[in-house]
Amino acid sequence: MKSRQEQRSEETQKLILESAANLFAKKGYDAVTIREIAKNAGCSHTAIYLYFRDKETLLHQLSLPPLHQLHQKLQAISKLDSLSPESKLKEISLEYMSFCLKNRSMYDVFFNAKSSRVDEKPELEVNQLRIEIFNLLKSIIQENLSISNEEQLLAFSRIYYYQLNGVLSTYSYQHEPHDLLMERLRPTFNLAIEILLLGFQEKLK
Repeated sequence: MKSRQEQRSEETQKLILESAANLFAKKGYDAVTIREIAKNAGCSHTAIYLYFRDKETLLHQLSLPPLHQLHQKLQAISKLDSLSPESKLKEISLEYMSFCLKNRSMYDVFFNAKSSRVDEKPELEVNQLRIEIFNLLKSIIQENLSISNEEQLLAFSRIYYYQLNGVLSTYSYQHEPHDLLMERLRPTFNLAIEILLLGFQEKLK
């Protein structure tokens, strides 16, 4: 059984993480200070350092678990032999969109706070995981198009990723329930993937 001190410690950590998540979602990661997080959590800013080394540690605590879960789901889809390359791309795209729309207030933090370029070696653990997710998406583009030129594959993968995030920016502020929104978007987004692949294939000719 946990002692009262252990329980208070866990409750304080939870409050700090909730405070950080709320402020990151409202103001953006860069604009939030440790003092603001502490004030919102009802503790001193020095108390935060008892549990979290710095603001980057808070970012990792909030981002890594959901991103790992997403990565595992995308990997599982990518390994399905029963799906054609195009079907894999559609299902992976929809899974990515579903994840982001379920986390509408935080997906920008999950993917963009302290982000680095995908063609550079990342230092932060969260950026390593973000790049692993991007590389998985890139591998499915490669599977669909069989591109031998790495620079061209990277360019096409970026265009595809821009399309994903363009859709998300369009719908991230809607209050429509997630399941209804995904059901409504699925046909149009699947068509968008088909058209995008046709455009890539035409460019490769």
